[in-house]
Amino acid sequence: MVLDKKAAKIKQGVKRAASVTQKSSWTFIVYMTRFTLRTLFFLTIVFIYFYDRDYLLYFTTPTVKGFFSSFGFHQIVWIILMYGMIIHLLPKIPITMGGRKSRAEYYHEPDKSYDKDELYRFVQVMNIKSWQVMLSWLLFNLVFALLYLLEVIGEPELILLTSFYFFSDLFCMMIFCPFQSLIMKNRCCVNCRIFDWGHFMIYTPMLCIKSWFSWSLFFTACIVLIRWEFVYASHPERFWYGSNASIRCENCKDRLCRIKSPLRDKYRHIQSDIGVYFKKLRR
Repeated sequence: MVLDKKAAKIKQGVKRAASVTQKSSWTFIVYMTRFTLRTLFFLTIVFIYFYDRDYLLYFTTPTVKGFFSSFGFHQIVWIILMYGMIIHLLPKIPITMGGRKSRAEYYHEPDKSYDKDELYRFVQVMNIKSWQVMLSWLLFNLVFALLYLLEVIGEPELILLTSFYFFSDLFCMMIFCPFQSLIMKNRCCVNCRIFDWGHFMIYTPMLCIKSWFSWSLFFTACIVLIRWEFVYASHPERFWYGSNASIRCENCKDRLCRIKSPLRDKYRHIQSDIGVYFKKLRR
């Protein structure tokens, strides 16, 4: 009987998610527009790289004064990229609930009380998986760092790689995310534990380049990441649908999942013992 009730609840959740996915939203239109613009930007950088790769070297101007000695394409790119991170640090942020859920004003406690033990077990699982993502990301980018140090690739290639990550960030949100599907298993981006890691991941290659453009972006991304992790450690209840009604499918207003269908909610019923949970994963 208990299993039947659980199965019925999961089916109801799937139906609610399906009904939400079928609807359109202004947020979906905005993010698809942003995705299109990022695609065009990446293609522009690719064209520049093959047509005149030295043009990209202006991004590596060492000093602030040198970088802003003129105003054109490079400076506009820096302003746009920096603005995309600054809005994540402001109180009122015009982004999806995936980022807004970290703010106190967007937290809504469910009508029915939630199990705090279940919340902290969920936090345990997500923390382990998020570190798996971080480790895999750093190891992956270590390859490019070594290639750069060995002078196999140079600054233009790292800028090209960063522009690809910039495009991939919204590709993961709107189309397909390997971290979500293979490691995190979160239902959607609104429920993503590592939503605000995107900027850090985009600008990881910039750490290798000693310039105002690269380091200003990378270290600002680090500030966004640190803020996110501090809030997550202080208020984990804001990040789990069981304790925050705002990020449940039935209350979703973003509806970004029209193309990328939500994953089946694997963590609806977490094992009472975290060790038992991982034993079952290995079977």
